Amino acid sequence: MAVPWDLLISTAGGVAATVVGVIAGGIVGRRGQNRQWLQGTQTAAYERFLQAFGAVEAELREAFLEERRPAPLIWGPFNAGVQSLSLVATREAADAAIELCEVVEDFTILFHGRQTTDLEKLRPIHSALEEAHLKFVNAARRSLDPSQEHFVRTLGGPPPWRGVVSFHAQGAIPDRGE
Repeated sequence: MAVPWDLLISTAGGVAATVVGVIAGGIVGRRGQNRQWLQGTQTAAYERFLQAFGAVEAELREAFLEERRPAPLIWGPFNAGVQSLSLVATREAADAAIELCEVVEDFTILFHGRQTTDLEKLRPIHSALEEAHLKFVNAARRSLDPSQEHFVRTLGGPPPWRGVVSFHAQGAIPDRGE
């Protein structure tokens, strides 16, 4: 009996195509799952960092304007948020977070050795905080989806400077000089 080579070749080709398809599908599926996991983890880390930054920024600003020392409990979540970023942030988002952390450090220096409510000392730091916050938000958004539009203003973060000035001008700060 003669071997039907055309049938044997087509069957072998079908089996090979199926095996290659299964292997390729597994690789593509795994990559998709890995990307989805990374994006979800990045989103959580970015959220955690932004929430902790918001708490730190608000406490530093209020402490500065109220002429008191900032609460020490704010640093734990902030440092944990930074550590989370170190695991999953893109280079651009990590660089922007570092810049934001440096401005926060500059803000804390205002508390070393004195308590002042001089708004002119706060103005450049507030401006740098706004800029660094916006830079981080845009970097985080791009890392999650490169098609995200570039923000020119952020939601949340440091309040507008006019709000800080208004708070200060309304006498919300106790006058400790009397």
